[in-house]
Amino acid sequence: MSAKSWVIASGDGPIIATAIHAGHELRQQVRELTALSDEERLREEDPMTDQWLLIGDTTIGLNTSRFEVDLNRPRHSAVYVAPSDAWGLQLWNQPLPPDVIQGSLGIYDSFYSELEQTCDRVAAAHDRFVVLDIHSYNHRRRGPDAPVDPPSENPEINVGTGSVDQELWGGVVDAFSAALAEYPFDGGHLDVRENVRFRGGHMSRWINERYTGRGCALAIEVKKIYMDEWTGQGDESVIVSVGEALAAAAAAVREYLSA
Repeated sequence: MSAKSWVIASGDGPIIATAIHAGHELRQQVRELTALSDEERLREEDPMTDQWLLIGDTTIGLNTSRFEVDLNRPRHSAVYVAPSDAWGLQLWNQPLPPDVIQGSLGIYDSFYSELEQTCDRVAAAHDRFVVLDIHSYNHRRRGPDAPVDPPSENPEINVGTGSVDQELWGGVVDAFSAALAEYPFDGGHLDVRENVRFRGGHMSRWINERYTGRGCALAIEVKKIYMDEWTGQGDESVIVSVGEALAAAAAAVREYLSA
């Protein structure tokens, strides 16, 4: 595992915040093979989502790009090989050599080993813990000058709970979503809905299945209202406002867990 692949900062509370698609770095071996520009990669990554990690007590931030290894997919599909694996993009100048794939899968295995250790530590200290798995998503795929994708189908924040046991964790989901939707934002409130665009990926499913009754992972997808997805330029005021809303929602989850 490369020291630069991720950073875990351990804290004492019951909330773990992750930003596993925030990274942009590639190993030199991988960089030499990529056919994508930095701008093309950045468009499909989740830039600046690591700025919201402080809503958690323990935080996990990735520096490595999903184009090297996607930690939110099952291991057998964690390395993008063909255009069909990644939005039809022409990914590589030549087929990926087996040793490069194995190197990326080594990062995957090391990450999940350390994720398990982290969750075990938090689970040992608390009756219940919650993972807030922070991502972002595009809503101008038709081009930089095209209309935005229909807001009716693209909430500002999508809470993915497809693998959550609602009988056990429905109260956590409701506490998080209600606090997020009630927080003042840009003269109104954020449009927060559940499972409209995304139901959650592999990592949240892995946590929800492995820690049944003890841990719950929510997949948080923030629409890229906080940046220009074509230029990569962030809007600092919106980044701060979204962070404040997420912090209020995390605080509501802490209060619920302590009740």
